[in-house]
Amino acid sequence: MSGKAPLGTRILARNTTDWESLTDEQVIAARHRTNRLRASRAMRVVTGLPHRRTRITERVLDLPGRRLTLRVHRPRDAGPRLPLVLSFHGGGFIAGTAAQNDWLNSHLAARCPAVVVGVEYRLAPEHPLPLPVEDGHDTLVRILDEAGAWGVDPAAVAVLGESAGGTIAALMALRSREGGPAVHAQVLAYPALDWTETMADYPSIAANTGQPAFSLSEFRTAARLSLPPGLDPREVSPLKLEDLSGLPPALVVTGGLDPLEDHGGRYAERLRSAGTDARRDRYPGAVHGFLSMPGLVRQARPARDGILAFLHGRLHPAARRAGVERR
Repeated sequence: MSGKAPLGTRILARNTTDWESLTDEQVIAARHRTNRLRASRAMRVVTGLPHRRTRITERVLDLPGRRLTLRVHRPRDAGPRLPLVLSFHGGGFIAGTAAQNDWLNSHLAARCPAVVVGVEYRLAPEHPLPLPVEDGHDTLVRILDEAGAWGVDPAAVAVLGESAGGTIAALMALRSREGGPAVHAQVLAYPALDWTETMADYPSIAANTGQPAFSLSEFRTAARLSLPPGLDPREVSPLKLEDLSGLPPALVVTGGLDPLEDHGGRYAERLRSAGTDARRDRYPGAVHGFLSMPGLVRQARPARDGILAFLHGRLHPAARRAGVERR
């Protein structure tokens, strides 16, 4: 291993489940238990307190063939027309909930300011890829079709994703290049960007397997359950796509103790090589998922502030580029 994770994560964020031994039904049951815990008030000692100047509500979005729950973070003193940030939680496409990102999303909403919408996209094994990506795309289309009612500016849209949610955000940015809707900035936090047979063939995985908050067993199970027969894994693996030109500005956030660090690091390099304005922020002592654990990982706060400055500078064109005044 490349270093020692913070004590709190070693105690509270260990993932010792043998996911590969579980049946589909057992994976679903484990998801329900995990998501209830992540969304509980008791877990806010780990996941962080929402910003007091943000109002959090849930809305149900009716789309063809399904209903999605959206977790909406809106500043209490919001203006009538704010940027939109669409947020996608992590969990390997088999687990996770938008509520685990309340700390990050609410602070971005209050301080950017913006309307930040966490999408409860459908999960595998019941709903494998590319359905979660379609959920993200269709949600964005619907919100922008009703931009006035939502109080958002269609000319200031960003996508933000963590881990598997980073897959969705990156694919939405790629899709916006072809036929829209337009995405003006992308934030990829410790993203999983290779779902092919080479998904684990990276030095950071060899170096950091065994660190808290990431399980190679869960990663393999996620791939098995979320990639249905007939789907070419390269189609949902941004790292494997040949053309990465013409994409919106990107911020890639990685942790030095994260097995997936090389997924994000190499993607940032490829984006820059393709001419995209891409920046990588690396936090040496951070584990996978650290932005959902500000109570355990102190580097979550500077990472949050880096994301805030990036989004503010690109979604508020008249803003001072030097940074965002803290409120």
